[in-house]
Amino acid sequence: MLAAGAVCWREGADGRVEILLVHRTQHRDTSLPKGKVDPGETLPETAVREIAEETGLLVGLGTPLGVVRYKLPSGRPKEVSYWAAEVGELAIANSTFESNDEIERLSWVTIPAAREQLSYPHDIDIVDRFDELHRLGRARTFAIIALRHGKAVPAENWDGPDATRPLLQRGVDQALSVAPGIAAFRPERLYSSPAERCQSTIAPTARLTGLDVTLKPGISQDDYTDDGGRVARIVAKRLRQRRTAVLCSHGPVLPQIIAAAAAGAGYRHVAKLRRAAQLSTGEYAVLHIPVDDPDSGPVAVEVHSPTV
Repeated sequence: MLAAGAVCWREGADGRVEILLVHRTQHRDTSLPKGKVDPGETLPETAVREIAEETGLLVGLGTPLGVVRYKLPSGRPKEVSYWAAEVGELAIANSTFESNDEIERLSWVTIPAAREQLSYPHDIDIVDRFDELHRLGRARTFAIIALRHGKAVPAENWDGPDATRPLLQRGVDQALSVAPGIAAFRPERLYSSPAERCQSTIAPTARLTGLDVTLKPGISQDDYTDDGGRVARIVAKRLRQRRTAVLCSHGPVLPQIIAAAAAGAGYRHVAKLRRAAQLSTGEYAVLHIPVDDPDSGPVAVEVHSPTV
């Protein structure tokens, strides 16, 4: 069984961190908010939906905190993916939570108190991972999201200019599949190659988020250059703005986007960067960049695929 959740956290004026615990009604235990994947969902989509259902909070995901694996009382294996999710005062004020048959109550507690109250060691492990990031000043992040366009009509089957090639139905389905997962990271800017296949791929994300799409010829395949200079300048501007942004582009350009976003020193997981640079159609990579030190390189890199 796959599931997803988050360490929902807030920071007071004194810098003290509190995280949100859920006290479950029937199980009589205390845990982090999480829930199982529904058919057709991606894990980030599940995490945001489950937090909304259990806590009444609308959150955006930050950096991933890892995966825990354990067996249910039935003996069935369970795998839960977690992210950090900073919660603003407005989201808390707008929470729709009411005590119910699943969740009896919520509580905001300090990290030491959370370690005392959580019922399961694997939840404490996730809190410890978050605590380490926060102590290093790398818990608050924004993201550069690199999205490869969906499956398009093959070039050999298209008589018009390459930039006008449309998505196949599979590509349309891929774009619809990944849009809720991308929206789970609460992007503030959407950018796309002018190519039809890229614009069509990012369109469902634009509809979900209500954001306009800005066309960037510099990340198009037509403007590709070996040195990647234009791409690097576009990504550098996004890093300076420190806002989560999606860049929908092409296979040859994606390695340049990833390289530019990861240009800062310190990220050691070369294999993850390589995987992020080799996206298949419809996949997207999320590079989590620390807000307070964007030149230090990503905190984490993750790749997500469409479910179709």
